[in-house]
Amino acid sequence: MLSEPVRSATDRRWCERVTVEFRNTGGSPARSGTVTFGTHIIGALGVDWGTVESAQPLPTPIPAGAARTETYTVCVASWRVPLGMRVETRDVGAAWQ
Repeated sequence: MLSEPVRSATDRRWCERVTVEFRNTGGSPARSGTVTFGTHIIGALGVDWGTVESAQPLPTPIPAGAARTETYTVCVASWRVPLGMRVETRDVGAAWQ
């Protein structure tokens, strides 16, 4: 189970820090996995110009019944975010074993 992402700005408009809590509600430890981010490119007038997906390793191990919070720096290619635009990482998913 994942918490809602908590976003914070960085000094680069094409990156942001995203904090997520991972809660293992299963009966065995999560030993590996991937967290996937959907980062939206937002124009100056609030128009969503597209979404870029990226993935990073899950913070493992996560014991059964435990939670772990991790902060990731999520970036897209700088050319995708011209001056006046910004990124918002709205979608977060995880797959673990």
